[in-house]
Amino acid sequence: MDNHVVISGCSGGGKSTLIEALHRRGHAVVEEPGRRIVREEMEGTGAALPWVDLSAFARRAIAMALDDRKNASAVDGWVFFDRGLIDAAAALQHASGQPAVTQLGRHHRYHPRVFFAPPWPELFVSDDERPHDLSESMAEYQRLLTAYAALGYEIDILPRAGVEQRADYILARLAED
Repeated sequence: MDNHVVISGCSGGGKSTLIEALHRRGHAVVEEPGRRIVREEMEGTGAALPWVDLSAFARRAIAMALDDRKNASAVDGWVFFDRGLIDAAAALQHASGQPAVTQLGRHHRYHPRVFFAPPWPELFVSDDERPHDLSESMAEYQRLLTAYAALGYEIDILPRAGVEQRADYILARLAED
């Protein structure tokens, strides 16, 4: 979908804060599947937490991302996704070795430009929903860059700037497309 825009990149790079800023500006947004799953799992058995069973977590994230895309299909205007299907498929591929990125990524497209939040150590914070460290986040960032590039997406690295400047940057770049 050409109006479905993914913001991906490094954990702790300011993606969720940026999504909130875009929402305040009146744009439709979709919260990161991983955060929603972690909250649900922490209230339940915890069997599909990413640090317990990454494959189970990734499969749930894929299903949720597919539902998110379906639910957003009727929305006019930009829809900004805090991560998305390719991120979930890359997690499954990393955990299981299954070629999930290629299989899912070719059939379920987003806007051709994907915005990446680069590693930003000064912003990185671990929390109960994200207990991994910066080095793990940076390794994930590299996997995601590779996955999106392999699918032919144009990767646009966000500047290290304030959240409002980043939102301005995204909207300006999309206006050029």
